Amino acid sequence: MNQSTPSDAHVLIHVEGAVGVMRFNRAATLNTLDIPMLLAMEAALSQLEADDAVRVIVLTGADDRAFVAGGNIADLASRHGLQHYQEFGDVVARVFERIEACPKPTVAAVNGWALGGGMELLLCTDIRLMADDARIGLPEIKLGLFPGGGGSQRLMRQLPLCQAKRLMFLGEPVTAQEAVALGLVNESVPRAALAGAAMALAHKLAARAPLALKMLKSAMQVGADMPLSNALQYERAMISLVFDSRDAHEGCAAFLQKRPARFEGR
Repeated sequence: MNQSTPSDAHVLIHVEGAVGVMRFNRAATLNTLDIPMLLAMEAALSQLEADDAVRVIVLTGADDRAFVAGGNIADLASRHGLQHYQEFGDVVARVFERIEACPKPTVAAVNGWALGGGMELLLCTDIRLMADDARIGLPEIKLGLFPGGGGSQRLMRQLPLCQAKRLMFLGEPVTAQEAVALGLVNESVPRAALAGAAMALAHKLAARAPLALKMLKSAMQVGADMPLSNALQYERAMISLVFDSRDAHEGCAAFLQKRPARFEGR
């Protein structure tokens, strides 16, 4: 059954089958981030995580102009060090870490500007599609700042260090085609086809074994911060747990019986 949220919410939620969609819905500010927006994102994520019918989550903008255009500059200009650290900094770190650690696969459909905090949010997602006329970047250096929502750390873990430094030191946005070449996004898609492509990918992911996807995501995310020898041990533990699932035996049985597998997440 399809579900949705009120049209005036900061983040719109729509559920289509096994796919939940979060649409950022503050067109007047290009979906810029402040505490109310971040808390709305967190609440939407909590709702979709708690819905057992939802296996994949898509994040996108409700307006064609922006995915998330960054922080609210007027709000940031009013801040001072300790206040920023204790208030906004703690909230953005918590929400982004929750998105990054979400047990369900996340798909970003970048439909417009993804700057500053918007690109930092993008770095927390699993698979990324981008409209061919969209732009992403970390322009904080032009304001006398630098990425503080995890960007300075996540970007250099996802790109060669020299590429990460160039993007952050210059602060210039990159095109969808450049983002694909760098490895920041998976695919550049014509704007008119973006929503359909993201949903098609999400439904395809939703057909995979959800428990195995959860364990695989954990193995990759946790293992990335471990020495290889420890990460390999963690991988062995995760795959051993998966062998206790009904889905693992259903998948093997379906292959042998030459029929589609019916995964239940158990």
